[in-house]
Amino acid sequence: MNYSCDFLIVGGGVVGLTIAHQLLERKISNKIIILDKEVELGLHSSGRNSGVIHAGIYYEPDSVKAKVCVSGAKRLKEWSIENGINIKNCGKLIIPQKSDLDPQLDVLYERGKKNGAGLNFIGAKEIEKLAPQANITTGRALWSPNTAVIDPLSVIYMLRKKLESRGVQIINSARDWQLYQKTNQVVLKKGIAIKYGYLINSAGLQADKIAHKFDVGLDYKIIPFKGIYWQLRKNSPFNIKLNLYPVPDLNVPFLGVHFTPTANDNSVIIGPTAIPSLGRENYKLFENIEIQNSINDFAFLAKQYFFNIDGFRKYAREQAFLGIPSFFLRSAQDLIPRLNQSHIERSSKVGIRAQLFNLKTNKIVKDFLCLKGDKSLHIVSAISPAFTASFSFADLIIDNYLIQDINK
Repeated sequence: MNYSCDFLIVGGGVVGLTIAHQLLERKISNKIIILDKEVELGLHSSGRNSGVIHAGIYYEPDSVKAKVCVSGAKRLKEWSIENGINIKNCGKLIIPQKSDLDPQLDVLYERGKKNGAGLNFIGAKEIEKLAPQANITTGRALWSPNTAVIDPLSVIYMLRKKLESRGVQIINSARDWQLYQKTNQVVLKKGIAIKYGYLINSAGLQADKIAHKFDVGLDYKIIPFKGIYWQLRKNSPFNIKLNLYPVPDLNVPFLGVHFTPTANDNSVIIGPTAIPSLGRENYKLFENIEIQNSINDFAFLAKQYFFNIDGFRKYAREQAFLGIPSFFLRSAQDLIPRLNQSHIERSSKVGIRAQLFNLKTNKIVKDFLCLKGDKSLHIVSAISPAFTASFSFADLIIDNYLIQDINK
C-alpha cells in the first residue's frame, strides 16, 4: 500500500496532535499522516503526566517555555471547555520546605511576573485557610490561582477524534519503520510505504533516536527518569483541594514531590519521583529493561555527580532515592508534616520523563529544543510544560521552522 502526504508526524502524543490540529486550523495542509508505534495513543509521556495545567512560574524569562506556557494554558483551557472536557480550577500553593528556601519564593515570583503567570504572596492565615494541614515554615507562600488540573487522556482522545473527522490519518502499531531519506519515504513492516513532503519528529522518549536516523542531534541523548506516584488513601484525614508544591531546585528541571487533586474524582496523587530509569519504557520493575543503555546512562550521570554539573549532587541527595518509600514519605512530609505511611498507598500511575542532555557540554537541556534536518524537524526536548503549552508551542513550531522550510 502506498500513501503520500504533505506532513508525516512521527509520534501521536499531545505535541504531534496539536501540530496537526494547527496545520489544519491555519489551512496550511489537510494531507497529514500521524504514525504512532503503540496500539493506541497516550501510552507514554502525554497520557501519563499529572494533568497539571501550569501557569508559567518556573521558566527562565525569554526561554521558549516562558514564551508559550501562559498563552498555551489559556488556549488549552478554552479548547477543553469547548469540547466538554472537565477542568478542575483548583490553583497551586508553593511552600518553602525549610526556612533557608524562603528567598527562592522571591525568585519564583519575579520569574512568574515576567512570564505573565499571575501569582501573589499570601501569609500564614491564607495558607491555613487554603491548605489547613500544610507546613507553614516561614509564614508565607506563593499562590497561583491560574494553575488547574485536567485528565490528559481526555485531551488526547478528543484531539484524535477531531483530527480523524477532518481527514487526518493516524496509523498505530507503526514500529521499526525504514527511512529512505533520498526519496522522502518511510516503509512500515506492514508493507505500507509513505512518501512525505516534510517529516516532523515528535516522538517523545524516542525522539533522539529518530533524529539520529537523519544524522541530526548526534550530540544529544535522552536519559529517562522514572516518575512514581503514590496517592492518599480514601480514609486519610487530609482534605487537599489544590496543588501543593515545594520550592524546587531551579538548577534541575524536576519540581519535587507534590500533591495534585485529579480532575475527574476526589483522589489526590503524590509525586512524582525523578529517579534514573532502567529503560525508556520501564514502567514496571522488571519490564522493558535496557541493560546496555542503562549502564551508559548511569555512567554519564555518575560523571554529572562527580563534577557536580548543574548542581547535580544536590539533586542526588534530594531526589535520586525517592523510589525508596521512607525517602518518599519524608519528602512528602516536608509539605504535610502529619502525613504517615498509613495515609498513603502506591498509585498505578507511573510516568517516564524524557530528559535531554547535551553530550558535548554534559549539561541538562532545560528548554524545549527543535533541530532541523533535510525536509524534517526534530522536537528532541518537549518535556513539561509541553502538555500545557501544546497549542501555542505548535504555532511557534509552525511559524519558526515549518513555514520557512515550506516556502523555500
